[in-house]
Amino acid sequence: MRYLIISLFVCCTSCASYPKKQGLSPIVHTAQTVKNSYFSDTAKDYVYKANIMVYDHNFSGLFIVKKTSTNSHRVAFTTEMGNKLFDFSFTESDFKINYILDELNKKMLINILKSDFQTLTHENFKVSQVFTKQDDLVFKSMVNNKHYYLYKENELYKIIRTNKTKEKVVFTYSEINNSFANNIIIEHKNIKLNITLKSISQ
Repeated sequence: MRYLIISLFVCCTSCASYPKKQGLSPIVHTAQTVKNSYFSDTAKDYVYKANIMVYDHNFSGLFIVKKTSTNSHRVAFTTEMGNKLFDFSFTESDFKINYILDELNKKMLINILKSDFQTLTHENFKVSQVFTKQDDLVFKSMVNNKHYYLYKENELYKIIRTNKTKEKVVFTYSEINNSFANNIIIEHKNIKLNITLKSISQ
């Protein structure tokens, strides 16, 4: 009986919703949208020194993001010598592959990168629920799967994509100044894929 109770407790704990597991407290809030201001300036080219680790492969080079119009971005990754590894275009409703290296041209990887870079560049998401945790204000959005946007002192410093109970991808922003993050880490929890970005322009 004791083992049965322990097993039931472990099962209930593991099946708890993500907000409950993270100790997020729901609150009443008037926000209808959440804004991601990074990569929102059409007059700026965002250039980062990048490292992408995909399973046992390591790619280094330059990661460039350009907001090309109100609702569109272009994202490219090149070697430091200027050779393209991939080049994607995004709008709110469309995704286009302008170029991708044969070694990276795998449907599953493309879908993952598409989802990551849409989260990275998309500016406005509808809010479905709001939480607090210590000094953080946390906005939940159901657009493109479940995302939690974590703000501290009105500054977005983390985005977490989840399933019902677990983190799938974590976007962490640091050294932030005037809606510009000098460092960005995209960490996948369920596959061996991590992207590290360090700004070389501002």
